Amino acid sequence: MNGDGKLTRRDLLKTAAAASVGVLAAPMLNIGRFRLFANSETEYSTRAIDLVSRSTVIDMLCVLTLDFKKYDKWMADPESFTAADLQPFKDSQIDVIHPAVGLGGPNAYEGALKFFASWNAFIADHDEHLMRIDSPGDLARVRTSGKLGVLLGLQNSDHFRTPDDVTFFRGLGQRVSQLTYNSRNLIGNGATERRDDGVSDFGAAIIERMNKVGMAIDVSHCGDRTTLDAFDISKKPVLITHSNCRALAGGHPRDKSDEAIKKVGAAGSVMGITGVRMFVKADEPTTIEHVLDHFDHVKKLIGPQHLGVGSDIDLYGYDSMPADLNKQLRAGYKGSYAFREKIDVEGLDHPKRMFDLTEGLIRRKYSDADIEGILGGNFKRVLGDVWTVAPSA
Repeated sequence: MNGDGKLTRRDLLKTAAAASVGVLAAPMLNIGRFRLFANSETEYSTRAIDLVSRSTVIDMLCVLTLDFKKYDKWMADPESFTAADLQPFKDSQIDVIHPAVGLGGPNAYEGALKFFASWNAFIADHDEHLMRIDSPGDLARVRTSGKLGVLLGLQNSDHFRTPDDVTFFRGLGQRVSQLTYNSRNLIGNGATERRDDGVSDFGAAIIERMNKVGMAIDVSHCGDRTTLDAFDISKKPVLITHSNCRALAGGHPRDKSDEAIKKVGAAGSVMGITGVRMFVKADEPTTIEHVLDHFDHVKKLIGPQHLGVGSDIDLYGYDSMPADLNKQLRAGYKGSYAFREKIDVEGLDHPKRMFDLTEGLIRRKYSDADIEGILGGNFKRVLGDVWTVAPSA
């Protein structure tokens, strides 16, 4: 372990090798492959271990937990979040999470105030283990800090009543804002609205202010016209933090058209791929290989430098939620979401998913530099661009 508390590649390999002794027999392990996690037979290559360990791993949509009751308890009483609760995040080797949620409606402003106040208090209470990500400098040092980086954002901009609210919420720590969730707001339209009239005049003013103060624009849940308008209006790269390719998923409305994906490339931006099952493929079987197809599709259209990860789950996935909460979640979406029995994709629904994803990218012949970019380097680059503003701003 290095001085900052993060396991190095050597630590991981030593731990894995030690764990293998007496489990079955050392010769049973493939040369150059190791078991990293207790109670798991999965082995990972030294190349995958090395890539994850040396990368700044960023998941651009990963909430603290999908057990909403547990989340409410943690936010109300930060001391109830224990070392045992933190350990799976450390084991995951994810350096930065973006725990954004969708808040909207008539009380959006008050809800956003509570959200950021709760998160700021939670981070302050665990400042030895958590680090709020505010700047390019924070992204540069988070991996060696030994802390879990928390990048604060929301999956809706309904709380912006005026452009001045953008400035205000940036002061509270917000660094990313999705323009809309699935439905219409004053800025534009969501992915499951009946019609999409694009970004409004008010929305254009919000985008202008976001550019000015250095807040990243996200269009993951936006409708097609609103998505394209945002790229056309913004002077800074627009993010797609968590979505997939519509061409591969039977036309799912939450996925992005090739036209939108090409806008990502033209803007020098990044698209985070998710493992949500119905966004990956319209029928069964749906496997990690089909998720990798989405990486390949974006790579073919605009290049691997525009790829990232936005898992859109916590560490364990929707299928591990308490049954009543899973039922409640499903009921909150239109039929066009096309939920199936399972929501997650096996292999990407657990704390070690970045290792499994890395092995998949290795199978698909991605270079080390490509994989480091996908694991976080590409989002690190574009966020640094968006967050860098002129002193007069």
